Amino acid sequence: MIVLDLMGIIGTVAFALAGALTGIKKKLDVFGVIMLAITTATGGGILRDLLIGNSPPFALRDPTFVLISIVTALASCFVYHQITRFNYFILICDAIGLGAFTAGGANMAIMQDHNTLFIMIVLGVTTGVGGGVLRDLFVQEIPFVFRKEIYAVAAIVGAACFYYTQSALPEPVPMYSCFVVTVVIRVLSIVYDLNLPVV
Repeated sequence: MIVLDLMGIIGTVAFALAGALTGIKKKLDVFGVIMLAITTATGGGILRDLLIGNSPPFALRDPTFVLISIVTALASCFVYHQITRFNYFILICDAIGLGAFTAGGANMAIMQDHNTLFIMIVLGVTTGVGGGVLRDLFVQEIPFVFRKEIYAVAAIVGAACFYYTQSALPEPVPMYSCFVVTVVIRVLSIVYDLNLPVV
């Protein structure tokens, strides 16, 4: 679980960075940049908790990830031009975050006694992509996950992998398998520029 927690921190930084960079590109003030960073990094988990009645949401009970998001946002304001040179690296970190958050969301279904395939996928995907969707809506853009990228699909497959391996493999192997599958699918889609067809 320590490894997954570490990946979650890396993912939080990557998600917060993505939110902050969006805010800077949209010429928001510092507060706006920070809010977009926090929204991107914690929005998915908050939406998940609201769906299952886990109140107050975990991100509000433990401010660790909010503080990480704030520090990341402030740092990005000072090194914006340097960061944008490492777009590929940011995408890989983002893939790690997607995997960690999807696994955490899917595991929450078990913790809340909602262990069905559909609920596990919904919670996994909501946790993984919810923050990014909120970020894009706040800046009046079509959400990234709706624009042909293989992103939410990776989370769906990862969460399904969690569900189907939990009965055959001891804990926490299904959680790690969800993480690995999600990250691998996302990274392959980046490396080989794989996209879903546009109608």
